[in-house]
Amino acid sequence: MLCATLLAELPELGQLGRRAIAKLVGVAPLNHDSGTLRGRGMVWGGRRQVRMVLYMATVSAVRHNPILRDFHQRLRAAGKPPKLALTACMRKLLLILNAMLKQHTSWRPLCTSAS
Repeated sequence: MLCATLLAELPELGQLGRRAIAKLVGVAPLNHDSGTLRGRGMVWGGRRQVRMVLYMATVSAVRHNPILRDFHQRLRAAGKPPKLALTACMRKLLLILNAMLKQHTSWRPLCTSAS
């Protein structure tokens, strides 16, 4: 489902930089500032359909992908709220996919040393 949605709804994947692609999808933290008011950083905007499918893929990836699982656990251990940690994992997954397409590489799981 994620692959089909990304191909259909996000043709820019693999062509934009990491900040631009994260903002396009709506997972980049944006400050809510106005004048002297300094608000909290929030994620908003972007392509809703892509963000919804990316959310569900990230929920699964946090359980089964060792890289995202460790990243999520590290954020939670640092005291980050669950939703913030999951959004950060969404952004990380999107950036990994963007880099894979940009560099024309396939997924390579972590190499384990045979001892």
